[in-house]
Amino acid sequence: MAIIRFTERPGFRNPWAEFERIRQGFDQLSRNFVSRDDQYGDANVFPPLNIFEEKNSLIVKAEIPGVGVQDIEVSLEGETLTLQGTRKKNDDDDRLSFHRREIERGNFSRAVSLPIKVDPDSVSAQLKNGILTVTISKADEVKPRQVSITTE
Repeated sequence: MAIIRFTERPGFRNPWAEFERIRQGFDQLSRNFVSRDDQYGDANVFPPLNIFEEKNSLIVKAEIPGVGVQDIEVSLEGETLTLQGTRKKNDDDDRLSFHRREIERGNFSRAVSLPIKVDPDSVSAQLKNGILTVTISKADEVKPRQVSITTE
């Protein structure tokens, strides 16, 4: 005859908490994979970027809310622009009980190949309202030139 012991049952478990744990696991897993191609974008890549051209320059805009200018590093090596930084943890995070936590904290790095040749000596960056704007002058060989027309 089998003896069955009745042990203390665990308290009520929220069934949705397990789904949230699985979702966070998938998010973490997807962060470990490299984006297939920057032109398609990726919702899990941080910071998100817009890159566009003006007449004489290339503009890169990155959304990095909550990151101070002292926590960002911008570097240009060849035709690769790298943005690195840290989004610091709030002091209140340890005391709070979150219902939903989607704002990531910690280090980030994003490297992107620039679509045109640029002048590495003329790079400027400005952070305003959580938007980092990096302006890079185009290399002389890719800048548009006005051609004068003469008559005989």
